[in-house]
Amino acid sequence: MAEKPQPFRVLYCPACSLPAEYCEFGPDFEKCKPWLIENAPDLYPDLLKEANEKEANKVSEQLKSVGISSAGVDGSAPAATPGGTSTSKQEEVKRLPGGKIKKKDKQEVVIEKVVRNKRKCVTIVKGLELFGVKLSDASKKLGKKFATGASVVKGPTEKEQIDVQGDISYDIVEFITDTWPDVPETAIYFIEDGRKVPAA
Repeated sequence: MAEKPQPFRVLYCPACSLPAEYCEFGPDFEKCKPWLIENAPDLYPDLLKEANEKEANKVSEQLKSVGISSAGVDGSAPAATPGGTSTSKQEEVKRLPGGKIKKKDKQEVVIEKVVRNKRKCVTIVKGLELFGVKLSDASKKLGKKFATGASVVKGPTEKEQIDVQGDISYDIVEFITDTWPDVPETAIYFIEDGRKVPAA
């Protein structure tokens, strides 16, 4: 007589209640990762490798943060580092995934005139928020001053900008510097023929 087949035991994840093989397709894979590393490392070898790399990175960061003082046997004070402290420079530079360095945004207002439908103009104002200006208030003030429609929209770089209907580039620099004194005239630029031209 043939041997009766035994039922296959399926390992279910307690975080998402799916079989371990399908956790990556579940609602929150991040919650499942610690359990998978501990209970099913053979299903996701990349997770195990990733966890080991994170652990190694943590250890290396801790080693970097621990400084060795030069106060030796003679008990003298530690020598000052030339050029200031190195930790402040590390705090200024933000690292993105992949080791890329995030550059700090320059504080500048960029004004661009875009022509659409061959005769209609839209003036785009970018960068006012870097000077602490609330964009919704600024769009209302621009709309009232120039008697046009003005709105806050997301630009192609996912940053918010103000779109003002009409060509108001002739008066806008004076209005911005008068309304918001924190914005210097030297920080305002026009985009003409694809080049940045200072307004001042």
